Amino acid sequence: MAAKKRDYYEILGLNRDASEEDIKKSYRKLAMKFHPDRNPDSKDAEEKFKEAKEAYEILSTAEKRRAYDAYGHAGVNPQMGGMGAGAGPEGFGGFAEAFGDIFSDIFGGGQGRGRSSVFRGADLRYNLEVSLEQAARGTETKIRIPTMETCETCKGSGAKPGTSPKTCETCHGSGTVRLSQGFFSIQQSCPTCHGSGKMITDPCATCRGAGRVKKHKTLAVKIPAGVDEGDRIRLSGEGESGVNGGPPGDLYVVIHLKEHGVFQREGDDLHCEMPISFSQAALGGEIEIPTLDGSAKIKIPPETQSGQVFRLRGKGIKGVRSTYPGDLLCEVVVETPVRLTDRQKDILKELEEINKKDGPRHNPRAKSFMDKVREFFG
Repeated sequence: MAAKKRDYYEILGLNRDASEEDIKKSYRKLAMKFHPDRNPDSKDAEEKFKEAKEAYEILSTAEKRRAYDAYGHAGVNPQMGGMGAGAGPEGFGGFAEAFGDIFSDIFGGGQGRGRSSVFRGADLRYNLEVSLEQAARGTETKIRIPTMETCETCKGSGAKPGTSPKTCETCHGSGTVRLSQGFFSIQQSCPTCHGSGKMITDPCATCRGAGRVKKHKTLAVKIPAGVDEGDRIRLSGEGESGVNGGPPGDLYVVIHLKEHGVFQREGDDLHCEMPISFSQAALGGEIEIPTLDGSAKIKIPPETQSGQVFRLRGKGIKGVRSTYPGDLLCEVVVETPVRLTDRQKDILKELEEINKKDGPRHNPRAKSFMDKVREFFG
């Protein structure tokens, strides 16, 4: 003998005078609690989910609910001449719509009903090249950018002056359509009006129905001191205008550093190469090197080797988010003399002869290298 079915109102925890909204809320709560995907190993939860589903299918449809209130389960049993649970497009539609919303709540899908046709304007990007000096000290410049602005002829409606857009006949102005399969319901943008909910039958001649026109505008951009490659400056509300009265987007100015003839930047530090003569490297002395703030002097100790790096603290760049400026790292490069006179050649030959007589003590790096070569070849 088949078990007696429970009262649908009892399943949903409602009184018989419950409103349609009460029925939907109760079902949503139970469906989210007992959904099989949330209770994969519970047969009891699965049965309770099926009970709630069946109860909602009946009570959410006015005709089925009247039959159930008058005749109980017999009034909705297809074997006894009733409409039957889930029979007919009306009953299915009510359940599918509610379950579609519940599916969205559980899994994060869908976009909900009543989608607005008001859209925020797109953000824009502008690549701005600045010199190293401008990046270090900060500057202000002007840029000219293309943008989409509200059409002044139709005031953004897209319709010819004196006319107005009509409600879309496909989605009836909602901007969305609902596709149902089984007990799943998926909502998407209306393919006819593309989500706007309106159809323009007589478009504006200026913007051709778009509601926006392409223009150029000039903006002042303040570049803070210390900006680096890839930094972004946000100009709020300077992007494309919104659609149907929506807010405008933003403009992002992306900083790119021009190649510098002397310095290379690495974070807040600056690097440079400074050529020195053979005699300066051997005897030592004082040389003048460039900085972003002018020049500075550094002492070169005797017997300085090519590639040695000297650090000048605080002579780099103070970054936007830094407390202290970086350093300047100067690499000295010993320069081989060119276009020698006969006198210079004679002096260098004499020096070479002296070095050979004194042995390798004047060329420690060369001696070390040759020792490694001999060791390599056995």
